[in-house]
Amino acid sequence: MKNIHTFRVLSALLLLCVFANIVHAGAMERVTVEQGELQGYTEGDLTVFKGVPFAKPPVGELRWKAPQPPAKWQGVREALAYAPSPIQAGEPPAGKSEDCLYLNVWTPAQKNTDKLPVLVWIYGGGFSFGTSAELLTDGTHLANKGVVMVSIAYRVGQLGFLAHPELSAESPHNVSGNYGLLDQIAALQWIKDNIAAFGGDPDKVTIFGESAGGISVSMLAASPLAEGLFQGAISQSGGSFGPSRKHNYPGENMNLLAQAEADGVKYVEGFGAKSIAELRKMDAEDFIPKQWSMPGGWPIVDGHVIPGDQFEMYEQGHFNDVPVLVGYNSDEGLMFVRGDDPKPFLDGLDARYGKFAEPLKAAFGISEDKLNRNARNLVRDAAFGWHTWSWARLQAAHEKSPAYLYYFDQNPSFPQGSPRHDHGSTHGQEIAYVFQRVDASRSDAMASDAVISDAMATYWTNFAKYGHPNGNGVPVWPAYKTGAPNTMIFDQQPEVGTVPDKEGLRVLDEYFQWRRTPEGKEWANR
Repeated sequence: MKNIHTFRVLSALLLLCVFANIVHAGAMERVTVEQGELQGYTEGDLTVFKGVPFAKPPVGELRWKAPQPPAKWQGVREALAYAPSPIQAGEPPAGKSEDCLYLNVWTPAQKNTDKLPVLVWIYGGGFSFGTSAELLTDGTHLANKGVVMVSIAYRVGQLGFLAHPELSAESPHNVSGNYGLLDQIAALQWIKDNIAAFGGDPDKVTIFGESAGGISVSMLAASPLAEGLFQGAISQSGGSFGPSRKHNYPGENMNLLAQAEADGVKYVEGFGAKSIAELRKMDAEDFIPKQWSMPGGWPIVDGHVIPGDQFEMYEQGHFNDVPVLVGYNSDEGLMFVRGDDPKPFLDGLDARYGKFAEPLKAAFGISEDKLNRNARNLVRDAAFGWHTWSWARLQAAHEKSPAYLYYFDQNPSFPQGSPRHDHGSTHGQEIAYVFQRVDASRSDAMASDAVISDAMATYWTNFAKYGHPNGNGVPVWPAYKTGAPNTMIFDQQPEVGTVPDKEGLRVLDEYFQWRRTPEGKEWANR
């Protein structure tokens, strides 16, 4: 009898333990935010919430208006699947809709008092396409490193960035465009107000993004409307430090409000509409291009969201002073430079750079006979490298919050004669490494891919936790200093070095300085 009694007691204890584990596993599956109760789901050691609204649907009369706070709901709202992506050319993974202002959360927290650091992902896509529903940027692996991972959506293309005199007249700030950036700011405000429910710390938020997402991070770092909404910023192939220009080139793609409004008038007239009111009645699919073209819409210097020239703002100390981690890839120019015929490329250099075309050719070693990697390096630095390098320099010069600079060059060596023998790391290639989604089955996969991926994910989550990238077994990454311009090179292993093509960057710097003079402005807007 004693054995039977002991067995029953043990069985009861076992059932209690199992029940306790079940309750523990599902303890964070329901959370209460300002709008109501959300139902998520457990996935491994994480709780996941998808398709959480952070603003009202920007449809009908709210098309081309600043995002409005989301409505409250009764009962429990399921947050089990991605919401549709913004309307854009092509078909993103979760479908697309004008009703697109949602975010997703992956949390390792066991209770809502854990106060874990928060990483917020902003997708790229030339401000013309993008989605938070992509497997590549699923937040599972980063969240498993001890952070609450959030991905947000924002309007893209003309729905996100159309400027027009009628829209400016509707605005209390007398501006239009930049709705996509306002979406990002609204998402960050929602996160600040609600992330504690998911076990996150609203005072330890780091934003990060790539390409247009990285440029967005740069713009948010300078926007007074985003002040206090984040405490760290990571930009992958981003930065927006070029001057405004009537004719857009990569790296010089900011228009002033008046020019953007004039372009908007032509855009609306192109669809046979006489007013914004008429265009609001049209199905959005009818005026969004079926094929992606760049740019379909772009942020502008409006004096409100983006107050002015970002380079000058940083020089004057007018920016949101938080630690930054910024970098770019070795062969960003590969997506811009095609073919072997040098004539169109060289003609383009003369049209864009004027009297600086010859010094730039010399600094980068550009051939007059055949396009090569050197030509791509100029495009890389004009579009990404100079902006990122300048960001680190400007931040370091203020000697306040630190800046950390990287250069991503993780790629295999291809033999001479191979079509890829001179290829480096192209635009966006680092995303899979950061999110630990590198495909080890690729024909060109390397054993060092796993080393670089784990190091980058560790550096990124360290940065969110501590405000610097160091600790947890990765090599020390020193801050960028004016007298010691350190750069972390990701090439087979993380190793501190110096930024490449320094002479080319120096000449580009002279060019951009000239572009801000009266002579340079007149020449660029001729």
